[in-house]
Amino acid sequence: MTPVKTYQGLDDLQKAVGTVIGHSEWHTITQNDIDRFADVTGDHQWIHIDPDKAAKGPYGTTVAHGYLVLSLVPMLLSETARTEGLTAAINYGSNKVRYPAPTPVNSQVRGMVELTELRRGPQGAQAVFRVTVERQGGDKPVCVAEVVSVLFE
Repeated sequence: MTPVKTYQGLDDLQKAVGTVIGHSEWHTITQNDIDRFADVTGDHQWIHIDPDKAAKGPYGTTVAHGYLVLSLVPMLLSETARTEGLTAAINYGSNKVRYPAPTPVNSQVRGMVELTELRRGPQGAQAVFRVTVERQGGDKPVCVAEVVSVLFE
């Protein structure tokens, strides 16, 4: 189990700007995960849900939806760090999301989390995290997302 880094308030978190704050656990993306995501989103493209057709496609197997991989980011963040003394942490959105490589079914993925910015305000702060989702055995990340959280003290 990867240790979760704990920051003692926003002053402590501020010191981490510009650093990698941690790596999440490894997680397997199964065909069941992909199928359930397809059902929830209505994205039933064959490259995701038809193993026979996908075997003849560009990746030789089904691949996870990019948005499925992106939807793992909150979990990956929670496995790397937490900040004590907050009353709330709200997802504010994303500045940039890219999918440099596909995520084949049964891939093991984890997040590397960097804190790139922390802007303080009267009630808290806006934090920008770069989450690089790595695939075990892959030479490129499967997702790089710059996500923004609003942190309230």
